[in-house]
Amino acid sequence: MNNKHHEPVTVVGLGRMGQALAGAFLKAGHPTTVWNRTASKADQLVAEGALLAPTVGDALKAGSLAIICVTDYEAMHELLGASDVDLAGTMLVNLTSGDSAQARETAHWAEQRGARYLDGAIMAVPPAIGTSEAVILHSGSRSDFETHRSTLDALGTLTYLGADHGLASLYDVAGLAMMWSILNAWLQGTAMLRTAGVDAATYAPFAQQIAAGVATWLPGYAEQIDSGSFLAEVSALETDARAMAHLIEESEAVGVNAELPRLLKAMADRSIAAGHGREQYPVLIEEFSKPRND
Repeated sequence: MNNKHHEPVTVVGLGRMGQALAGAFLKAGHPTTVWNRTASKADQLVAEGALLAPTVGDALKAGSLAIICVTDYEAMHELLGASDVDLAGTMLVNLTSGDSAQARETAHWAEQRGARYLDGAIMAVPPAIGTSEAVILHSGSRSDFETHRSTLDALGTLTYLGADHGLASLYDVAGLAMMWSILNAWLQGTAMLRTAGVDAATYAPFAQQIAAGVATWLPGYAEQIDSGSFLAEVSALETDARAMAHLIEESEAVGVNAELPRLLKAMADRSIAAGHGREQYPVLIEEFSKPRND
C-alpha cells in the first residue's frame, strides 16, 4: 500500500454533503476521522470504518488534512475558533459555501493560527461525490493543492483556479448564474409553448440543442470581451433588441409572465442608448459590470 495515496483525513460536518465526502474518502482507502455536533449522523460512516472523534480538536489532530463542510463560515469560525482547538500544522480545506471576501478573510485567519488553507466549492449534489461528475473547485496555494491532490482526487474531478483564495467562491456563484439563467430561459419557453398544448418533455430536446449551440459561441465572445472590441460579426445588439421585443409581445399575448425578457431588453436598451447598438451582444458586459441601486 502506498501511504501517500492513503493519507489520513478528517471531515468536520456531517450533513448530506459531509457524509458523502467522508464516504468517498473511506471508499478510496483513506483512514477517515469524522466529527459532527449531532454524533448520530456518523453512525453509518463508523459502520463503514470511520473513526468518530469526541471533539473537533481531537478530530483535527487525527490527520494532517481536514475537510470542513458546515452550514456557513460563521459556523466554521465558531467550531474552529474555540480556545481549545489547535490549528497549528493543519491543512484546512474549506468546502463550506460562502462569498469570496469570507474566503480571503478566513485564509488570513487560518494562517495567523498556524494552519495552511485552501478554499473550495463543490459543484455537485451529494450522490455524485466520488465520481468524475463531481467537480470540486480549489483556490489558494498551488503547492498545498498539489501536495494533497492525490487524496482530494477521491472526491471527484478537481480544478485548481489560482492563488487567490476567493476564486472558488466566485466561480461557484458564476456557475450558479449560468445554471439559473439556462433553467429560467427554458421555463420561459416552456410556459409559452404549454399555451399551445406542447408539453415540457417535447420542448426539452429542442431547448437542449439551442443551449448547446449557444455554448459554442462563448470562446469567441470571450475574446471580444477581453479585447474590448465588439465587432458585429453575427448580429448587432439593436437587432437582438428587436427580437427581445418580439419575445415580450408574444409572452404577453399568450398570457405568460414577461418580467425576465423585459429585464434583458432594459439592459440592451441602455447599452443602445449609450451608443453600442451596432456592436455585438457581448458588449452588454458593460451593463452587467455596473451596479444598480434601484
